[in-house]
Parts: sequence; C-alpha cells; structure tokens
Amino acid sequence: MSYLELRDIHKSYYLGKEEFPVLKGIDLNFDLGEFVSILGESGGGKSTLMNIIGGLDRQFQGSVTVDGTRLNHSDEKALDHYRRDTIGYIYQAYNLIGHLTVMDNVLIPLDMTTLSKADQKKRAAELLDRVGLKDQAHKYPNQLSGGQKQRVAIARALASDPKVIIADEPTGALDSENTKEVLEILDGIAQEGRLVITVTHSQSVADAGTRIVHLADGKIDKDTKLRDAYPVTDTPRLKSRLLPAAVSYTTAYKHFNFNFWRNSLIVLGTAVGLFAVMLFSGLGNGISGYINKQVNDLVNPTAVSISRYQKSATASTSGSGGSSKQAQAQQQQAMQQSASSMTGASTASSSTPTFSATQLKQLGNIKHVTGVSKVYTASSVTTSYNDKKATISSLQNWNASATSNTIKYGHKPKAGEIVIDKDSVAKSLSKNHWKDLIGKTITLSYKTTNKNGKPVTVKFKAKIAGITSKSAAASMASDNFVSTKTLTAAMNKANVSDKATSTVVKVDKIGNVNGVTKKINQLKTNDKRLYSATSVNSIISKIQTYVKLATNILSAIAAISLVVSALMIIVTMYMSVSARTKEIGILRALGESKRDIRRLFISESLIIGVLSAAFATVIALIGEVTVNHMLASIANYAFVQITVGNVVTVFVIGVVISLVTAFLPARRAAKLNPIDALAAD
Repeated sequence: MSYLELRDIHKSYYLGKEEFPVLKGIDLNFDLGEFVSILGESGGGKSTLMNIIGGLDRQFQGSVTVDGTRLNHSDEKALDHYRRDTIGYIYQAYNLIGHLTVMDNVLIPLDMTTLSKADQKKRAAELLDRVGLKDQAHKYPNQLSGGQKQRVAIARALASDPKVIIADEPTGALDSENTKEVLEILDGIAQEGRLVITVTHSQSVADAGTRIVHLADGKIDKDTKLRDAYPVTDTPRLKSRLLPAAVSYTTAYKHFNFNFWRNSLIVLGTAVGLFAVMLFSGLGNGISGYINKQVNDLVNPTAVSISRYQKSATASTSGSGGSSKQAQAQQQQAMQQSASSMTGASTASSSTPTFSATQLKQLGNIKHVTGVSKVYTASSVTTSYNDKKATISSLQNWNASATSNTIKYGHKPKAGEIVIDKDSVAKSLSKNHWKDLIGKTITLSYKTTNKNGKPVTVKFKAKIAGITSKSAAASMASDNFVSTKTLTAAMNKANVSDKATSTVVKVDKIGNVNGVTKKINQLKTNDKRLYSATSVNSIISKIQTYVKLATNILSAIAAISLVVSALMIIVTMYMSVSARTKEIGILRALGESKRDIRRLFISESLIIGVLSAAFATVIALIGEVTVNHMLASIANYAFVQITVGNVVTVFVIGVVISLVTAFLPARRAAKLNPIDALAAD
C-alpha cells in the first residue's frame, strides 16, 4: 500500500451553470522517499491537484487516502490537523509574512508542535543554518533576495517535520544558480524519507526528481520513473497540536508594532472618548462628594427632622380677594416648613400643632431610633456685649440635627453656654478681636408671646463656648446654638410654653436613616397621617440625582466619540483583513483553523482597546490632578475623583468596544477560502 493514494479525482469549475472540467479522473500513488514532479502546461490542472493533495480544496469527487486512512474532506477540523501534521508547503511566490522576521516565519508551524519555546527556536535556527540563512534570522522578508526568500520558505515547510512537502513552481522565480541549490535541497529532503511533490512546467526541474507524472488536459498521459525512491527509516517525528491562544496574541502584537504609527492614531482616537467618560464620571463623583460634605456639615446625617403632618388647606371660595391672600399665606407657610425640615428648626405659630409626651415616646420607640429631642427656635434675638449689639435672626437649641463640624473655634454649648456665628454676630460684637469672645458672657433677649397669649420678652445670659463658620451655601441654616437647658429655663421664667412644633430623632446608623424616615411618614391614627419627616439623606439623594443626570448627559456626549472610535476600529480591521488576505491563506495552509484566524484579528483589536483604556487612564489621572489644582482657589476640595471603579469601567468599555468591532471583520477573515486567499495580490 502506498503512503498517499488518489482515486478517481474529478474537479470542475462553474461559470453560472456552465461546467468546466479541470481534473478528469486522476489515479495516483505516492510513496515516502519519492521526489515526484507533476509536469504539465499552465491550465492543465497541476495547481488544482496540489490543492487537493494538500487538503485545501474540499470541493471535488474522488478519494484521498493517507497512510491507509481516507481523508474526510467534509470535516474541516480534520483537514486542519492533516495540514498541520503532514503537509509542508513551498510556493513560487514564497508567501512569507512581511511583518514577521525570518525567524518568526519559520516559527509559525513550530508553534503548532509540542516542542517547548526554547526547542522551537533551536530547531528554527538549525533549519535556517541548513538552508544557509543563519545570519539572516532577524531580517524581514523585504530585506532578502528571491533565492533567500525561497530558502526561508523551505525552512518553514520543514519546521513541523511533515512527511509530505508540496512545492508549487519552487524555482519559477529563481535564476539558474538558485534553482540548482533549491533542487538539491528538495532532493535532500526526499533522502530523509519524506515525500516531495513538485508542481512545475519545466522539464529540467522535473528531471531532478525520481519520478515524473505528466498531466495534460486534466488527465495523466505519462508516469515515468527516473530512479528508485530513497529508503525510508522509521525515525521519531514531531507531534502537532492546536495553536495556543498566547501565540495569536503575540502575533497580533507583532503586527500592531509593525504598523505602530497607524495603530497609535486609532488608539489615540479611542482613548479620547474613554478619557472623556472617565473624567466626567470622576467629576460627578467629586461634585456628589462635595455636596454630601457640605450638607453633612450643615446637618447631622443621622438625624431625622419631624413636624406634625398638615394637609394643604384648600382656598376659600368666599371671594376672589380672600382666596388669593389665603393661597399666598399657604405658599409662604409651605416654604417655611420646607426650610425648617432641612435644619430641624420649627417656626412657632398658634396654628402649628405641637408634640405631646405620648407622641415623643411613640417616636422614641421606633426601631433604630436612639434619641428624641425637641427643637426650639427664637427669632430676631438681640445680643449685647460691652455696649455692642448684634441681631441673631434664628437662635436654636442644640439638638440632634446640629453638627460640630461648623464650630471652627471652641466647642459645642453646655449648660449656660452658646455658640455664635463668626460673620453675623462675633465680628459685630468685636470686629478685630472676635476670637477673644470665647469664654465671655453675653446678654440675649427676644420677644414672643406667653402661655396667655400676651407679648413678653425672654431675656437670659450665656457664656460663648464656640464660634461657627459656614459656607455661603449653608447660610439658610441656623448657625447660632444655645444649650437646651439654658433656653428652656429662660422660656419657663417668662411663662412661655416649652411645647415644640418640631422635633428631631437620632438614628443609630446612617444606613437606617431612610428606613426610619419612611416608617415615621407611614405612622397613622384613625387612618390619618401623623408626621412629616425629612432627612438630610433625602436632600442629598435628590441633589445627587440631578448631578448624576448631568454626569450621564456629559458621558453620553463623550460616548459619541466612542462610536466614532468604534467605527475607526471596524474600518481599520476590515482594511487589515483585505491587506492580509494572503497571510490568512498562508496561515490556513500551514494548519491554522478558522478559530485561530478569528482569534488573531480579535487579539489585535483587543490590544487596541486595552492600550486605549490604559492611555485614557493616564491622561485622565493627569487631568484630575490638573483640574483639582486649578479649582483649589475656589474650594479646598478634590472636585474630580476618579475611582478604581471608574478605571475598571473604562477598561471594560474599551475591551467591549474592541471585541464588538472586531467580530465581523474577524469572522470575514476566518471564512475566507484558503485557496482564494493565497491567490490574492
């Protein structure tokens, strides 16, 4: 039994419905150790027969049997293995890959063997030495002569230790001297016990072999044995394997590096979009954090401010004038209650319901509530010290909603003490030495009504324990606080009611604030709502919703540039597929599968995506430092805060874009017919 057998091979090409037969019943046997020349004129079917033997052409009738096993030409994976394990190709046009060095070209089939990396390089070096190109290993194909290129192609064909070498017009582009050298090398290959099949139209080349098969008009008209085949020894051969994924990534990187400047422009374009997304996200983080800090400085974040729930009264229909005035009064009251709920203050009014001891106890029994405090507010309080006077627009007792963050000097008020605002009070009482007021006693008085409804003046003294200072944004809140005991004692002395129209509950943890707020708002008696509760968390949440919306809009604008970048990658990948069509054919002929080709182009796109994300991260971090430095004069706060999550998100976006945009070009590359790809210019 011969090593390679062809039986009744028929092959036709079609133009529309018209059939053009090329091979018309070929029967051939080939043995190891032979150097067979398939001789014939152009168009006689030589190359078609070569493609069938090499497992590239699947559309034919007949059978090919290798070492007693019939090839299944409908099984593409089996044919990939056959080419990878058994076949080595040598082409007239050399078909070297231009962006790889001589060494890398020879290493391509070795990557699909079980040899270690070190042994692969050692074998490649030995093969180059055998063909006389050891000192040319690190050159690129365009730096070699025609004869040198063909010898590289021979070294590559031998790399995986195949049993069959197919040479398609291997001397067609060579001078006589190089032709002689190449034929000697091919004869030496046959002497090693391999089967060498050469396709040629040159009689002198055919005469160099051991056998000539003459092909004319799609049929064999002569089969001449020139000399005996070389003896075959049973020597161990290299074992093949599937191409490792790492090789695809390495090859993709080499191509990326070979076209570095073109690819760098694509990376830059993609990085601009990713940079914008990261910077705007960081800006959103910073602004949200700044707002959160400002509001938390204003009010204790674990405090929930509560007032008695009141329905909005409907306008009276008794007269249009009265209706208008009532509506205006209701609107003003609603605005006051809204402002009071933020700060924990309450505006005293005879129509405003107060809290009973039972209700205060009810609030204190709610899960996660650790304390309940009444809120008292005195308006238009006159302060005096050493004949200097100042007016406090709103003086409040120190309660759970107050925060020590605003006290810049001193401490929070204890019994008999008060903290005053720096700008509106302290500097009015002592312009140049206002810090020295700490520890001094001031007199305070304000007018209100007593329990009998008669006007009275509440007057008391308090020692200054601290001085507060708030930003302009926080000026709506009370920033003057007196101890609760001091204020209620003065109120009781003036026969003023100490029932509060507002109260504050303190929650154990900030994570429970929203739940407690919701629970209080749901409390009812006889199906009537009892309380209206608000927390600083709800205020922050609303503000951050607007910030997030603005950030998302900016990010969406940045996404437009990402779309443009994605289109750039798609166009580049399609151009790359077109430019590398022959390379795809070469890789398939050497045994790489469709999956390997897809992975090659996806890997190259992935490199672009990852490098774009990395570059975007670098310039975004530089931008973060720059912007924060520029805004330092406005506020001592980092308004751009790029988090690890932002960086990860950008890398994910970069990878997703690269994978999505590479899918169609990579799929097209993998579907190319190897024969058509090899014929591309």
